[in-house]
Amino acid sequence: MNLKKKILNVTTDLRSDIIELPDVIQNASGIRIFGKVIRSIVYSMDVAVIANCDADAVLAVYPWTPNTKILQAVSTAANIPVFAGIGGGLTRGLRSATVGFFAEEAGAAAVVLNGPTSIDTIKEVRRVVDIPIIYTVTNKQEDLVERIDAGVKVFNVAGGKDTAKLVSWIRELPEIGNKIPIIASGGKTKEQISETIKNGANAISYTAYGLTEQLFQEKMAKYRKDN
Repeated sequence: MNLKKKILNVTTDLRSDIIELPDVIQNASGIRIFGKVIRSIVYSMDVAVIANCDADAVLAVYPWTPNTKILQAVSTAANIPVFAGIGGGLTRGLRSATVGFFAEEAGAAAVVLNGPTSIDTIKEVRRVVDIPIIYTVTNKQEDLVERIDAGVKVFNVAGGKDTAKLVSWIRELPEIGNKIPIIASGGKTKEQISETIKNGANAISYTAYGLTEQLFQEKMAKYRKDN
């Protein structure tokens, strides 16, 4: 028997409910950040999920103004690399750079800027952080090469139902090709995730909305049955 091809699982009774991301994500080539290979990324601000999942990293972005206390809470709960959102839309310039500096000090492995982020803000963040800048791509209208020149190291593709096509478009740009890593939202099904990987995504972000509530409902149903 070749044990190298079989991953043996070790757990305990109290830690048996780890949230497992879809196995198909492991088909991605991965992104090596500071020596650690990242393939699966949980997209969540739920610290309970972050502390109890098998993802390689966490994408900690949310629709409010970036807050250092929130980032500190995520960093405390996470035992995996944190990719910290630092704005780029309403939050920009010096404020984004300041939050980025704090994120690095708090142990973040990378900072994430929103799609509307200006070139000036990217450059300002680049001047103060020594961790990768991840830029969120939402459509085909943006000059991605200009953003790479400004300091972006990784693209985070979030194009909704068109994400796989958007990944393919980036890979087909002659100035980019396979020169820059791509994180992409893979969708909910194995087929959607596989297509996104096939089109050139190196890592997949998986949305964890509702997983805590779902697991709790399942446990409560079991408790009612057992009692």
